[in-house]
Amino acid sequence: SVQLQVAMGIPLQNMPDIRRFYGKATHDLSSTIDFFTDDYVYPTTHCIAARITAENPDDGFKPTSGCIDRIKFQSSPACWGYFSVFTHAGIHEFADSQFGHVFAKGRDREEARRTLALALKGIEIAGEIRNPVDYLVELCGTEAFIAN
Repeated sequence: SVQLQVAMGIPLQNMPDIRRFYGKATHDLSSTIDFFTDDYVYPTTHCIAARITAENPDDGFKPTSGCIDRIKFQSSPACWGYFSVFTHAGIHEFADSQFGHVFAKGRDREEARRTLALALKGIEIAGEIRNPVDYLVELCGTEAFIAN
């Protein structure tokens, strides 16, 4: 929404999301923001995301196409996601391979990482396509990823 507001010509200091980021009241536009000197409110949570795609991680992440028979994903207060296909729908060979996104939050990156890994372990995608979910679970547990 911020990008749209910028395109509309609304000054950054008048946008509610930007004002919240700098700890300013969203309804009181009389207090200005000096973007060079004002401190912003440091985030208290960390968010990490995974793209769910119709790609084959064992073949250089080449896109795959075909029918998706079932997607099972359980959201929680710390993890949510969306999928842009329905059961018994398909991924067309000329379509973008991303058909889902999973987001996890935590007090810090480590908690968010563990939450994401647990959510990814619970995803079930059945059908003709390949997907990188198992690869992403493995990636989340590598020393390099944990060390950031």
